[in-house]
Amino acid sequence: MKLLPPWDVKRGIVAKTEADTNSTVGYDPYARPISLHIRFGMINLDKPSGPSSHEVVAWVKRMLGLKHAGHGGTLDA
Repeated sequence: MKLLPPWDVKRGIVAKTEADTNSTVGYDPYARPISLHIRFGMINLDKPSGPSSHEVVAWVKRMLGLKHAGHGGTLDA
C-alpha cells in the first residue's frame, strides 16, 4: 500500500444516520442562560506565576459564587 502525503488524501464526510433534533429540548447555545454556562462550562485560564493552582481555583469559586470547581491538571507553566 502506497502512502500519500496528507494534501493528496481524498476526504469526505461519512454519516451513519441522519438525526432529527427536538427543538423543545435544550437551548440554542446563544440563548442559553448564563447560569447554565457557569454550571456546565469550563474556563480557559492562563494562571500567573506565583499563586498555586489550588489558590486560583478558590478565587474562581469565590468570584463566581460556586460550590464546586476544580482543575484538570497542573495550572503551572
